[in-house]
Formats: sequence, structure tokens, C-alpha cells
Amino acid sequence: MRTLRIRSFTILLFFFILLVPWIFYVTAHFMETKTLSFAKNGLQDEILQRQLFETVHLIETNSDKWRDPNWQNQLHNELRQAKMEAAILSASDQEIYRSNPQSHGKLSSTERFTIIKDGHLLGKVVIYLPKSNAVQIISIFAGLLLAFFIIGVEMRRFLLKPLERMSFAARKIAAGDWEVELPGSRITEISEVRDAFAVMVNGIQKAFQKQAELEEERRFVIAAVAHDLRTPLFALRGYLEGLEQGIAQSPDKITKYLTVCKEKSAQLDRLVEDLFTFTKMEHLEMNLHYQRIDFKLIILKSIESLSPQARQKNISILNHTVDDCFVNGDMHLLERAMNNFLDNAVRHTPSYGEIVVQCYKEGNKIKFAIRDTGPGFSPEELHRVFEPLYRGEVSRNRSTGGSGLGLTISQRIVRRHGGELCAGNHSEGGALLTGWIPAAGPD
Repeated sequence: MRTLRIRSFTILLFFFILLVPWIFYVTAHFMETKTLSFAKNGLQDEILQRQLFETVHLIETNSDKWRDPNWQNQLHNELRQAKMEAAILSASDQEIYRSNPQSHGKLSSTERFTIIKDGHLLGKVVIYLPKSNAVQIISIFAGLLLAFFIIGVEMRRFLLKPLERMSFAARKIAAGDWEVELPGSRITEISEVRDAFAVMVNGIQKAFQKQAELEEERRFVIAAVAHDLRTPLFALRGYLEGLEQGIAQSPDKITKYLTVCKEKSAQLDRLVEDLFTFTKMEHLEMNLHYQRIDFKLIILKSIESLSPQARQKNISILNHTVDDCFVNGDMHLLERAMNNFLDNAVRHTPSYGEIVVQCYKEGNKIKFAIRDTGPGFSPEELHRVFEPLYRGEVSRNRSTGGSGLGLTISQRIVRRHGGELCAGNHSEGGALLTGWIPAAGPD
């Protein structure tokens, strides 16, 4: 839709105010004079003055015939040709003659004369001249009023109504009604305000939806954490009550109960630590302790820490890392991320499986990959694997599912170091986690 600036709109209104009265004036002039020419006004004034002089001379020289009907008819014909009216009054202001009794000449100009002869007042003459420009002046005022009326209507249409509708839309949006159609306008400035208002409404709507999603996520996190805490706590309490009540009487049974209690407490400790790390990285500004780190050394430490769990399942971990894999970062967080990668691989790799770890430098990036021989990711898991507390298991069985925060935390650690992490499946089967971190510069 083509729009118009307020400046141009104002100029058009001003031009319209000047144009309409002029059209009315020209129309009135044409209706009265039957011509569109304005150059004959001076000539018409001369003719009028001559006719006025002749009429007055006729009345003055025939004062003795004022009451003669024949003479009055002659005067009447003369006045009609000159388009004038006349009234003759006696010295005592009594009306002797009036050419048109119904006309009072309210819109006409008048000329008054006194007839004196031999020092005696004979009478008074009132000449009603043709209506000059009164009709044109009235037409100008009428055109001006019409112009103001039309301008008022158009200003309401183009300026006031869009603003009123926009104000009404703002109140509806404030009341929570997002399905509001913002009004358009042919005025550029109002149209620009409307577009900016639409952008603002769209931003507020997205923020509101994001807030609703965060609220829903918060409720889910609370429910999930409550479930994850309740399960080991319930088991821990059951075994402790068994020890307290003397159910475990043999040393082997007592040892078994204590082992289970230790495992559950370690499970709770890891869950609380994961939640604490996740909260710090999600909501708090975590200060990174940057230093030059050999990423190969971090991988070796992680493999060493996960080796006992791998040996329990007879899983072999193959390390294919090269030298010169230096990065600038926080050693504790990077080690935590790599531990999460390997822990996830060990938990999902079946017995007698294999885990392959690679690390190499490519350009100004240090790239790494962890591949296992487990079942890999399902299509749904590939879309949600980095979501908080998602484990891809309906039962949420902690024996294989973990805390559901490991990969989420690892991804955010890698991103905090300026890198990226991706999940996928290897062409030969099994899950594949790949990522990169900017390489450190020279010493």
C-alpha cells in the first residue's frame, strides 16, 4: 500500500482549502454573469455608473410626473433594463413610488439622493443597485466551510481512526489477546509506528512463549529431580533400616548392604554435583580459569578414571590422539566434559565392546571424537540428546540412564570454550560424539 508523509498530506490539505472556495467563487460568478471572464468588471462598473446617472437625471427632471402612472411605467422599464430598483419618497418621507414592493434590497448596495428645486426639498430617491459580489463572497465562505468539513473527515479517516484502533489493539494485547490485527494507514509515519509496534508485539509474544516454556521446563526439572532423588534415597533408607533391624546378620550380607548404601550415596552425590554444575552454567556467570592445556593429557586422565568401569564390562578403550593438541581453557571443566563423554559411552556399550577416542588438530581447531559400539542414538534421541534430564528411557532407570545432565553440561562447557559439540551415529554402528575447541596460539 502506497503511503504519504504527513508533510505532503498537510500541503495537500492546504491546497484543498484554497481550491474549494475558488471553485465556489468561479461557479457563482459564472451563474451570475454567464461568463468566466473577470476582465469586464471595470467596464460593467462604468456602464452601471452611466445607468445610475441617467436614472437619477430622469427622476430629477420629471419631478412633476412622479405620480403619473404612464411615467412610472416608463421609469419601471428603464430600471428593469438597468437591473436596478428605485423608491421615491416625498419631503415628508411618504412613499410615492417603488419599483418592486417585495424587494427590500438586503443584499444590494444603495445610493440615496435628495431632489431640491428652487431651494425647496421636493423628495428623496433611493436607488438599489444590482447585487455586486455578495453572492461570490457567500460562495467563498460556503466553499471554505465545506473544505474544512471534508478535511476534518479525511483527517479522522487517515490520522485519528488508525491511532484509535492502535490504542484499542494495545489494550487488547495488554489483556493477553495476541490475535490482534493492527490497523494499516496511508500515512507513512503512522505506518512506520504500526510496523514497529508489530515487531514489538511479536517480540513480546515470543518472550511470553519462551517464559511459558521455561516455566514448563522448570516444573519438569523439579519433578525429574524429585524422582531421581527419591529412588536412591528410598533404597538407601531401606537398606539402612535393614541393618538397624538386624536383618543382615551374616558378615557377607552386612557387606552387601553396606556396598549398596555406598553406591546409592555415591549416586546421590553425583546427581547433586551434576545439578550444581548445571545450575551454575545455566543461570550464573561461571568464571573460567584459563590456561594453556594439553588436550591429549585431559583425554588420558579421563580414560584412566573410566578404565575400572570399562574393565568390569570387558570394554576396550582405544586412544588415537596426536601431539600438539593445545587449547586455552579451564582444565577442571574440560576434564569434566570428557569424563561425561566416556562415562556415557561406557554405560551404553555392551560387554566386550569397544570405545575409540580420537583427537587431532585441523587448522586452528582441536577436533575430538568418541565412538562406541552400543545401539547408537534413535531419531528422537538425536533431537533431544542435549536436553536437560533427557535419558531416552521411559522408565528413567538410573542403572543405564545416568543423571540426564552429563551431555547437557558437556555441551555447554564446550560452547563456553568457543567450540561446538554434535551427536550422531557412526556408519558402522554405535553412537558418535564429535566436537571441536579453538586451538591455543603459540607460546
